[in-house]
Amino acid sequence: MSLAEFAARTGHVALALMAVLLVAFIGRTMARLVRQPTVIAEIALGLAIGPILLSLGGEQTLHTVLPAETISWLRFVGHVGLVLFLIGVAHELRRTTASARGRLIGWTTAGSLVIPLLAGCGFAVAVMADPELRGTAPAVALVLLLAVSLAVTAVPVLARILEEQELFDTHVGRLSMTAAMIIDVVAWLLLALAIGLAAGGTGGVPRIAAVFAAGLLLMFCLARLLRSAAVTAFRDRFGRTTAVLVGVVALASSWVFQEQGVTEIFGALLVGLAIPRDGWHGVVRMVTEVGRPLVPVFFVVTGITVFATQFGATPWFAIGLATVLGVVGKVGGGYLGARLGGAPASDAIRVGVLVNTRGLTELVVLQAGYSAGILTAPVFLALVIMALVTTAMTGPVYTLLERSAVRRPKVAALAVEGGR
Repeated sequence: MSLAEFAARTGHVALALMAVLLVAFIGRTMARLVRQPTVIAEIALGLAIGPILLSLGGEQTLHTVLPAETISWLRFVGHVGLVLFLIGVAHELRRTTASARGRLIGWTTAGSLVIPLLAGCGFAVAVMADPELRGTAPAVALVLLLAVSLAVTAVPVLARILEEQELFDTHVGRLSMTAAMIIDVVAWLLLALAIGLAAGGTGGVPRIAAVFAAGLLLMFCLARLLRSAAVTAFRDRFGRTTAVLVGVVALASSWVFQEQGVTEIFGALLVGLAIPRDGWHGVVRMVTEVGRPLVPVFFVVTGITVFATQFGATPWFAIGLATVLGVVGKVGGGYLGARLGGAPASDAIRVGVLVNTRGLTELVVLQAGYSAGILTAPVFLALVIMALVTTAMTGPVYTLLERSAVRRPKVAALAVEGGR
């Protein structure tokens, strides 16, 4: 390759990356105008780039603007951004504390997890009954992945909604965040198991369990190392260098797990969970600030590799069914669990609405399932739309609940006044 060709290809990749980041900036601006979490617009616009180019000029235009080599580099950049961002997500799981009764937490988590898992199994029955949706994945892996897809809650997006609604220090906010954290831990484990089953059948389960055990052991060893006096002194003196080392370790960990047939997400999360709660927030913030702007690249590559292909008619039935089951399973499960735990009805419905948030976590799960060959493109599309709808409705529905709660005493007071 000549120097001129290298410069041209590098410039093409740089321009494509700048265009993606510009689209992400526009999406964030639009989201703020309509008071939605910025990740909603980033996801929607990122996924739409491929189909838009395809509809405007066909496959020739798409391949000219984004050739295979450019997409490969964008995929690498998106992977780096996602891994670095997930370090912050996992660290928040450790830093976020929530005080609530054990019985209430247990029942709320059970309701928000088990009922959506069952709803996902019901969706799996409908998918397997349709040959166009079924695909060739093993039945157990497909059912497990679809169950996880309807059960997951997005901790990062939920945290942002709680912050915007000023709910972090409320009983409902703490309860929903605690349930979401526990649900996500279970979801990641089930996701890795589903991918392992798809790759190696039931015979691969012992190997997956061994990989998990080794990963957890390494996480505890890393956590002890990071608490040592020598590492703490190095962190305090060389904060930026420490942030770089944390990012490198997370990227290496994600690569190792991917090579072992487990989603690379697990490797990044283990590093984030190993970072001590106290004294490391500044380092983690530096890592996350590098990864966060690059996450939209992940969505663009997803949109190009999945939605820029022709996969027949729009699966309206699957979209509608997934959305209905997703909302009913999460809102209903969260409400029922909180009520069984002793929460009043007003708090229980609020918890159900909050844990219905899916966002980025759902997209990561779906991308992993699609890349593993478990999900077909129509099912992937249906679940992506379900994720966008359920996440977008969280903020507005919660606001309506709050306004209704404020309006109800006023109406009652006016009724009493009128009766006099």
